[in-house]
Amino acid sequence: MQIRASSPENENASQASRQPGRLTVESGELAIHGDWMLADYQTLKQRAAEYSGQQWNSDNIDIKGLGRVDTAGASLLANLLGPDCLAALATQDSTLPQEQSALLHAVADAMREKQPPQPEGPAPVSLFLTETGKTVEALWHQLYLLAGFIGQILATLFVILPRPGRWRITPFVAAVQNTGLNALPIVALLTFLVGAVVAFLGATVLKDFGATIYTVNLVAFSFLREFGALLAAILLAGRTASAFTAQIGAMKVNEELDAIRTLGLDPVELLVIPRVLAMMVSLPILTFVGMLSGLIGGGVVCAISLDISPAQFIAIVERDIALKHFLVGMSKAPIFAFLIAAIGCLEGLKVGGSAQSVGVHTTSSVVQSIFIVILLDAVAALFFMEMGW
Repeated sequence: MQIRASSPENENASQASRQPGRLTVESGELAIHGDWMLADYQTLKQRAAEYSGQQWNSDNIDIKGLGRVDTAGASLLANLLGPDCLAALATQDSTLPQEQSALLHAVADAMREKQPPQPEGPAPVSLFLTETGKTVEALWHQLYLLAGFIGQILATLFVILPRPGRWRITPFVAAVQNTGLNALPIVALLTFLVGAVVAFLGATVLKDFGATIYTVNLVAFSFLREFGALLAAILLAGRTASAFTAQIGAMKVNEELDAIRTLGLDPVELLVIPRVLAMMVSLPILTFVGMLSGLIGGGVVCAISLDISPAQFIAIVERDIALKHFLVGMSKAPIFAFLIAAIGCLEGLKVGGSAQSVGVHTTSSVVQSIFIVILLDAVAALFFMEMGW
């Protein structure tokens, strides 16, 4: 581009002689006239928009009347005619000055390289199906990792159990204290209150049928089979699984796991196995405590509201509630404990190198643990019902 100095008189004369560009159509032929310059950009844009809905080719376009043109005007022509058509016109018309022909070619090439407009967003149904597919794929990937991690835990257990010298007694005892002993008060209080609520509800409903005495059966049956194990497992899923994830995740962020591997030690044997075994010891104990607390809570309500003495309450439980209900509830506890500990440790090992990753995986471990506990409890309830247990 050349810049020439001019006097005010010459500039005024140039502006007076400038003819703004225009478009005309005669006999199906589009004629381009005048100057296509930046100074008239808005006017030229409006005129070009009037003819933008039609398809033009180099055979029915006349640019002999084209005056001066700059990049702004050339871009308007390229948008109107198309980059390929503008380049063909610049090549075919020998009357164009060389500078104008080169400018039109450059603008056409630049417009041809522009990215096409992005398509509109997907339809709601397509978006829903896409997100559903992504969720199912992520769930399958998580189940695949969990199954592999459970297999690694079992393989490590089979290796170290016959070798007492490799048992980690101190971490195991510390984990039992953290997961079991420290959780006793909250588990006992929660199950006591839930037992009282179940007794209140049972008394309210059964009163209309004159069967308030069966409130004892309702409380005992629900806590021995379901609530004792379920409430204790949910509490440990929120309290202990998150702690496992945060502890192991913080160690990974601080590169302590890399240091353990550098020393020739196995993080699964050193960190995961003691926590898994501690959970499998603690949760059955907490389940038993939850059953007793729930029965005590229901017994207190029965004694206060229904005039059922503690001795009568115990006699009804002993007479009507079979031992199999207690065994069914206790049989769920080790399975819940193993899965909760495995999920918490796995999410801790998946933590990245930031504090945000620790928070994300801690939340994920709690959600996954509670979900798997409730899901397995529902499956177990259906199984035991069909088996007549």
